[in-house]
Amino acid sequence: MAKIAMKTPLVEMDGDEMTRIIWKMIKDDLVEPFVDLKTEYFDLGLENREATHDQVTVDSAEATKRLGVAVKCATITPNAARVKEYGLSQMWKSPNGTIRAMLDGTVFRAPIVVRGIEPQVRSWKRPITIARHAYGDVYRNTEMRVEGPGKAELVFTAADGTETRSLIHEFSGPGVVQGMHNLDASIESFARSCFEFALSTRQDLWFATKDTISKTYDHRFKDVFADLYEAEYRTRFEEAGITYFYTLIDDAVARVMKSEGGFIWACKNYDGDVMSDMLSSAFGSLAMMTSVLVSPHGYFEYEAAHGTVQRHYYKHLRGERTSTNSVATIFAWSGALRKRGELDGLPELADFADRLERATIDTIEGGEMTGDLARITTLPNPTTLDTEEFILAIAERLRRA
Repeated sequence: MAKIAMKTPLVEMDGDEMTRIIWKMIKDDLVEPFVDLKTEYFDLGLENREATHDQVTVDSAEATKRLGVAVKCATITPNAARVKEYGLSQMWKSPNGTIRAMLDGTVFRAPIVVRGIEPQVRSWKRPITIARHAYGDVYRNTEMRVEGPGKAELVFTAADGTETRSLIHEFSGPGVVQGMHNLDASIESFARSCFEFALSTRQDLWFATKDTISKTYDHRFKDVFADLYEAEYRTRFEEAGITYFYTLIDDAVARVMKSEGGFIWACKNYDGDVMSDMLSSAFGSLAMMTSVLVSPHGYFEYEAAHGTVQRHYYKHLRGERTSTNSVATIFAWSGALRKRGELDGLPELADFADRLERATIDTIEGGEMTGDLARITTLPNPTTLDTEEFILAIAERLRRA
């Protein structure tokens, strides 16, 4: 069988731990037998980020700007324990945070729904899509350990040298302090992406912050969304028969748990990070959620919404059997290949992406699945496959298709 040709390469961002192992399996068994794969490869594994002083992360984002479509493996964001484990020179920042800051845009995450994997929340009937702002907040913060008594201030120095100061806290002893920022332009891009996505999918849009507590920072998000909606989107939403709804983040959480789903939930960066994991787990598994960064400049970066599966990686290193769910990583590849096909006018490449996703879903609905799904499925007598067996089962269905 002739392989499907590509015109323009994908940006390929390799990652860490168990997802790095899965990454190679997916390429070897599900993509390269069928596609004459072209990629510009960047190793975002923690060792290479250390070796390049994280320049590789910046280079991968610049390549995405140039080529338009990227697919990314899960990566480690090191904490103090990881710094010691890997002998790092510093606690490198989140690669996702760096890439998102450079590309701007919004991360849309939606659960992958399959028959036999029922939502843990009984009221949910339809998928809930998380729209996560992809810039700023804690992911671009500056923080400091305070060793003793003193005064911490927030200082803004204008272009003319004028200073504006605001007291953060008078420390009487040790503590910590951090500063965060955001940009009106990025918030507006976030809002516009959410409104446009809602219109294209004909789904209601919810947005939530904590503006009653954060009366300047969070309130700015609320105002930008409200002003843009009134100026450009109210009439279009009414004509489409959909609604825009704003509430506080705690109220939104309560409402989401009692809803039927079928809407887009726009969240600030940190809120979206946390809530997307909650939704993916409640809809079935952390490995059953798609994630795509959509930039207003026309860049697309596809990835799994979960982490590097550290526990399974250590089992793998000990030679023990693992049953790691690779669905979200497979869908990252299919999403990137589909978008590359759409942009390059290659319908056969987009069609292959559809068939890859269908083969993955059919494998699960046929009763063959990884352990996380086998424990919660309503299908009778499921077969639990290990990490490689599951990918090979999908490959067999793909070959038959």
